[in-house]
Amino acid sequence: MTYNEAVNSSKVVLVEFYATWCPHCQKMMPVVEQVKELLNGRVPVFQLDIDHNSSLADQEGVKSVPTFIVYKNGKAVWRHSGEIEADSLLGKAEAELS
Repeated sequence: MTYNEAVNSSKVVLVEFYATWCPHCQKMMPVVEQVKELLNGRVPVFQLDIDHNSSLADQEGVKSVPTFIVYKNGKAVWRHSGEIEADSLLGKAEAELS
């Protein structure tokens, strides 16, 4: 699946750009897993390692990791770089479902 196909695969999509060597990303991994469980398939979550997707990260303007992007109907509607609380991340994704 291409990135374009991924962000258009559902009405709302959450993408995380991360790096395995990033301590903030490592701290966010269980948070993202929790958010995935709470979303229960209503919002697909795609996690992309910038070391394996560097040109895509550049294309999307990712300057630091972790970076979270919420897409609605294929368009980026929200972006956050750095650590974030699970409730906030979940809320941003769910808010776009309505």
